[in-house]
Amino acid sequence: MARGDLALVTGATGFVGAAVARALQAAGFTVRVTARPGSDRRNLAGLAAETVPLDLAAPASFAPALAGCRYLFHVAADYRLWVPDAAAMRQVNVEGTRALLRAAAQAGVERTVYTSSVAALGLTPDGSPADEHTAILPAHHAGAYKLSKYDAEQAVRVLAGDGQDIVIVNPSTPVGPGDVKPTPTGQMILDAARGKIPAFVDTGLNLVHVDDVAQGHLLALQKGVSGQAYILGAENMMLRDILHMVAVQAGRRPPAIRLPIAPLVPVALIMEQIAALTGKTPLMTRDVLKMARKKMFFSSARARQELGYTPRPAAMAVRDALDWFRREGMLK
Repeated sequence: MARGDLALVTGATGFVGAAVARALQAAGFTVRVTARPGSDRRNLAGLAAETVPLDLAAPASFAPALAGCRYLFHVAADYRLWVPDAAAMRQVNVEGTRALLRAAAQAGVERTVYTSSVAALGLTPDGSPADEHTAILPAHHAGAYKLSKYDAEQAVRVLAGDGQDIVIVNPSTPVGPGDVKPTPTGQMILDAARGKIPAFVDTGLNLVHVDDVAQGHLLALQKGVSGQAYILGAENMMLRDILHMVAVQAGRRPPAIRLPIAPLVPVALIMEQIAALTGKTPLMTRDVLKMARKKMFFSSARARQELGYTPRPAAMAVRDALDWFRREGMLK
């Protein structure tokens, strides 16, 4: 892998994709990024990269974007925790991924790093950290997004098994600078920093700095084994501790009320019904509550041992996220 090698990054207008593109540029790669017409391109500011159109629902756009690329980082995905049309999400995340990777092989791309998610992995019954070998059960498929990412990863594994050079990475819950949309987790950080989260449910997440996730992508390109998956996470934390950390850093009072999940289910149902009528994303869904019943804790031991992955503490990720939100005027 030499300086100047051309790498295509899909989803570079998004949170993780932009971080991957910046990391590649800093490492000396020539970077090409994709963007759909009309997409928010704020994350591309300051990035010395050619921007080309690509739509995962339009396979005709694949070949021109891939032409001349030695490497592909397929980061793009439809990431929403509630969708009115699950079939449309599946078309992008599963069928679009399969078609793009086949097009990459035809275009002569030497190696692909595919961005999956811990949403595609199983969870342990006792809440201990899961890893790449933890069995996934039907009960773990809470919602269209998780199911689409699981099926997409299985499709990628089939392609790798057929001989295509593809390394899989599974980011946990990234936070940090550049979350322009913001992501559901970024919105939670924002709301907590604004003092808008007075209570919490008893669940847990694995937080990781988005720039560490980006570095994990580069390490996967350099050292990953084709067909192998690597969890890119950092620190397992209970939600109450995450919200406390955000509140302290933002100068707010931490939430002190613990809510049981069961009484929230009918409330979530009503919110979903309203969302179906208005088209606006509900503040809470039954799938989110279903996920909250499990501690989404994960181990990055394989990535640490095999790739040399060294993520920083979650507190630094939250600090950098809040600093960026503050500079962008989003904490007002």
